[in-house]
Amino acid sequence: MARKTMIEAIRDAMDVSMGRDERVIVFGEDVGFFGGVFRCTAGLQAKYGKSRCFDAPINESGIVGAAIGMAAYGLRPCVEVQFADYVYPGYDQIVSEAARLRYRSNGDFTCPIVVRMPSGGGIFGGQTHSQSPEALFTHVSGLKVVVPSNPRDAKGLLIAAIEDPDPVIFFEPKRLYNGPFDGHHERPVTPWSKHELGEVPDGHYTVPLGKAAIRSEGDDVTVLAYGTMVYVAEAAARETGVDAEIIDLRTLLPLDLDAIVASVSKTGRCVVVHEATQTSGFGAELAALVQERCFYQLEAPIARVTGWDTPYPHAQEWDYFPGPARVGRALMETMEA
Repeated sequence: MARKTMIEAIRDAMDVSMGRDERVIVFGEDVGFFGGVFRCTAGLQAKYGKSRCFDAPINESGIVGAAIGMAAYGLRPCVEVQFADYVYPGYDQIVSEAARLRYRSNGDFTCPIVVRMPSGGGIFGGQTHSQSPEALFTHVSGLKVVVPSNPRDAKGLLIAAIEDPDPVIFFEPKRLYNGPFDGHHERPVTPWSKHELGEVPDGHYTVPLGKAAIRSEGDDVTVLAYGTMVYVAEAAARETGVDAEIIDLRTLLPLDLDAIVASVSKTGRCVVVHEATQTSGFGAELAALVQERCFYQLEAPIARVTGWDTPYPHAQEWDYFPGPARVGRALMETMEA
């Protein structure tokens, strides 16, 4: 089985989908001739032509709006917003049109679009290239929200998203594009070629939306994480010796609540980790759900480890980033509570 980076896996997913279904088209900011700022679409225009993979003006509302119109006419657009930080001009189109089309047409129309965007920090991108706005989309009925943590899942989840009849917001943690990252920025990067989850099957396969994965089993505490924070949680558990059960949510909406409840009911403790700011972050929803569903099984308060409630700083990147030291402290405090 070939080993791929997440960039290569995402490109492979679009390639497979375009080859199987001529309705699938790819467009966005610099995705055509240049192949995308992170090279996720490299070679697709040369293979499928300018009518199926092309550059769009730097106008996010126009990109999303055009995709919605195309979807209503039967196409399956997979569009790229260059950074998640740039999606806000297109937010109204996503929320008011894409998410509502099935409902407002009483099922006569659907909106099978995918909006891909690199998210998160850890690359010294500063406040306008490091944001994690996933909670803004999980609040919207009619959307699905996906955050893969590895190449194998990224390919399968993206193919599933492209084939889904409803709009999917697909966040790609850019710090994971070329290898897993455990938060120890001072260490050399481990490439995906040396990680088992870098093994990506050839051809068509899907990873079902709404199904979490248990990355490591444990009995002491449940850690709910997604994207880059999966590896930070693994590092924190190793370094503290806490027998943590780490759940990679993969899909935030729909959420695999059954997996969460089963794990927390077993461990009796829960730590939620995400890179986005804390206030009204997705971790608040996770904590509320665990409190509602597992109250009588909990042996300690639910803990959250997140980014700070400030713009993402450039000079103090690693003070902001929820690293293994902060996650480790939360694990130990939860065990001692």
